[in-house]
Amino acid sequence: MAISNDLLSSTLFAIRDAEVDQLYRKTAFLDLVKSAGGIEYEDGGIKLQRPLSVVDHSTITQLATGYEPVSLAVSDVLKPAIYEWQDFVAPVLITKKEELENQGEKAIVKIVEARMKNVMGMFRRELNKQILAGTSSVMNNMSSLNGFSLTTGFLEEGAASPAGQTNTVGGLSKATLNVPGWYNSVKAGTVATINADLTALYQECNQFSPFGDVRAIIMNPAAFAAYKAALFENERFMSSDKLDGGRLQLAFAGAVVEQDNEMPDNTGGVANKYSAYMLNFEGIKMCFHSDGDFAVSPFEFISGTTARSAQVYLKAQLIADHLRGSGVLTGI
Repeated sequence: MAISNDLLSSTLFAIRDAEVDQLYRKTAFLDLVKSAGGIEYEDGGIKLQRPLSVVDHSTITQLATGYEPVSLAVSDVLKPAIYEWQDFVAPVLITKKEELENQGEKAIVKIVEARMKNVMGMFRRELNKQILAGTSSVMNNMSSLNGFSLTTGFLEEGAASPAGQTNTVGGLSKATLNVPGWYNSVKAGTVATINADLTALYQECNQFSPFGDVRAIIMNPAAFAAYKAALFENERFMSSDKLDGGRLQLAFAGAVVEQDNEMPDNTGGVANKYSAYMLNFEGIKMCFHSDGDFAVSPFEFISGTTARSAQVYLKAQLIADHLRGSGVLTGI
């Protein structure tokens, strides 16, 4: 008996709901941004516009007698950072030949399930690679945290000054804007002093953050190994709801610590290795279109062929509202 497009489509919809959750289980950034509440949804718009407060709006008048004139000099405090939506699509196909060779509803459904999982896995790997390292060949217009290789990357390794950080984020040059919140925090580290280095970076991030604390730390393998070795005699763990079996998870000052092999290992010497990202998800967010969060279209027959297909559609962008609350550890 022929399987209707509606049946195949409903199968994809069911898989999609499961796979969106599983999407975050095997990639550090996507997992942590979801669990820490760093995801936002927008209903539309050609671009994403985020207002930044860059100057003081008014001045304070000290009153001695109460009759002093109040200064009404004010400034426009807002300047917009503007991000472009990025759109990606990948098809899920099945041919008439495959249907005839795999008679039975369960056989066809299993083929569709396998291909949907493959497509979602592909999206997951590429999105994670681009956000952490900026090295995806097909999602290269998506924003990235890697500010060493990319002039638009969010996190740089130079000092928080016009001379040290010159990247452009959201169309705004860090050096030209020259406000504390638009520079990221940074610390050069070593294996021997990783605890002290993480503490110094954590303190700087929280000192300049107007909201919330660091919620996640993503390390390269060398930094993760060094941190775990430093805590060998007195390891600190925290519960993790997202992991099966109740496995406990390494933490630093309440922030979840994860390893990810996609962390950039840049050329140019040891000092240029990005060892860890320290992330405040109130300042850096993943923004999805409300109808483009790995949305699945119904199956349709492809004209002129014996195949039918559905599409998985992603419309999203990595955005920043504030950068100083996040930072990068280098050198390990």
